[in-house]
Amino acid sequence: MKTRSPRALVTGLMWLQQREGGGSLRHTCEQSDGLSRYGWLMHDGENFGVQEIRDEGLFLKTEFVKRPGGEHGGDWSWRITARMEGTGGPAPLLSLFFYVATDEQGTLEPHLENRTRLGRRFEETFGLGRKGFPPSQRRFAQAALSDLLGGMGYFHGRSLVQSPLQERPVPAPEAALFTAVPSRSFFPRGFLWDEGFHQLLLARWDPALSREVIAHWLDLMNAEGWIPREQILGEEARAKVPPEFLLQHSETANPPTLLLALQRLLPSAPLPYLRRLFPRLRAWYDWYNRTQAGPLPLTFRWRGRDPQLERFLNPKTLASGLDDYPRASHPSPEERHLDLRCWMALASRVLAEVAERLGEPARPYREMEEALSDNGLLEQLHWAPELGAFADYGNHSAAVGLRWQRVAPAAPGQPPPAPRLVREVREAPRPRFVGALGYVSLFPLLLQLLRPDSPQLPAMLAAMRSERQLWTPFGLRSLARDSPLYMQRNTQHDPPYWRGSIWVNINYLALWALRSYADAEGPQRERAAELYHELRHNLVANLYRQYAESGFLWEHYSDSTGRGQGCHPFAGWSALVVLVMAEDY
Repeated sequence: MKTRSPRALVTGLMWLQQREGGGSLRHTCEQSDGLSRYGWLMHDGENFGVQEIRDEGLFLKTEFVKRPGGEHGGDWSWRITARMEGTGGPAPLLSLFFYVATDEQGTLEPHLENRTRLGRRFEETFGLGRKGFPPSQRRFAQAALSDLLGGMGYFHGRSLVQSPLQERPVPAPEAALFTAVPSRSFFPRGFLWDEGFHQLLLARWDPALSREVIAHWLDLMNAEGWIPREQILGEEARAKVPPEFLLQHSETANPPTLLLALQRLLPSAPLPYLRRLFPRLRAWYDWYNRTQAGPLPLTFRWRGRDPQLERFLNPKTLASGLDDYPRASHPSPEERHLDLRCWMALASRVLAEVAERLGEPARPYREMEEALSDNGLLEQLHWAPELGAFADYGNHSAAVGLRWQRVAPAAPGQPPPAPRLVREVREAPRPRFVGALGYVSLFPLLLQLLRPDSPQLPAMLAAMRSERQLWTPFGLRSLARDSPLYMQRNTQHDPPYWRGSIWVNINYLALWALRSYADAEGPQRERAAELYHELRHNLVANLYRQYAESGFLWEHYSDSTGRGQGCHPFAGWSALVVLVMAEDY
């Protein structure tokens, strides 16, 4: 625990199980430790939390309460409960250590307070009891929210930035960030595109807290209107980042998902708050239009695709957030990226809504929204008839694979060089639509650009429900099963990531969109409602089942078994399952 200040008072817990032959001293929980469970069961984001840790037969429960007030932000009290469970042998000697690292910024005094108002506030906010969810699933949802809240942190430091205007990377000015994180043990830093999804949930739980986090993020903007997509501020964040990811490139964007949350907060957001935000929002919006413009009017292109073509089956597009999702095989300035166009339509819509609330000129944003939402132009620029879906456009070859490179014999006395997989292009690329049906194809539906009577909407719904393409009993997979790069490795060392796995954030957007189309007058109304109910049931049932079996929320889920994959615990956007459960539809 630490205070929200650059030189924080830090308190912590260490525990040691002393057994014959030694013992292990822990003060953090890492997914590589193999602990059967660790995470928050209850947390309100401010005053109260209960955490559970299970470590080789040791059960630890930590509880804190906070009383606001005083000169230093309030008083804290902790209670630690420890017991051994089912060891079957002599119990080890358990030692608990408490440490305080202080810069003489405050003192701690214990205080107890009643916590019953939390199980009430949760029910009043999400209504899972009155919706018929059993106690076990309500506890699951409460733990998901609590883990997200309990992982929030205050970070302070400098980003390392590479600008096209400078030869060498330079440290950015000191910055502070109060933010949620995807996983406090594995990704203890802020991610721009993740944070918008986090705030969709926190905006429902505590709108004032969510507004504060969004303001922190927008205050990170530089003079050009750019926000670094990863916030690696301070030693804690830096310790978990591979060296190749430390550098932030000032021409690289990330999806403006904070606008999703801001749109939800708008009806109740105080006008002074919006007035402070609006200049930053305009600068951010202008930066996207200036730096991410595509080759044709009203098209957009993610900058920063990986240029090392020989290394990757398909060069990654980290800027999009969908890292290894298949794009044009040969990056070029001629690319048109469908998802970025849809994000810019959303940005135009939200900027117009904020401007209208403030009495500012909104017409330029409304006109841009209308142009980017024009279904005829969208079809002209991004509909791939041979795919029967929307797609990216670029310099693309459909005949690309990985092969083992022949290596020359080793020099006398030297070890033989290791073979490696390299890319092989068997057909020259040409300007064309990218033949990959998946999450990117759905973006006109996900962000609700398609009209309810769009002639493309039936094809989109059919692809979603097709088990040969995107449908699974656990949620929508990220890339169609019949796509050429489905579940293909990107390099010798990079397993598939956004090439088939189920991701909760995109499934949440799909449910949000399906509900909207089910509520709108149109020929697909009943079909959208049917898919909404099926998908909602599948997603919730699988996430609960995997949590019950493993004790964790996961980064993504297998499309063949439903099992959790990637990082855990991952109470970032996977915690959106709480909002899915809370739907009244």
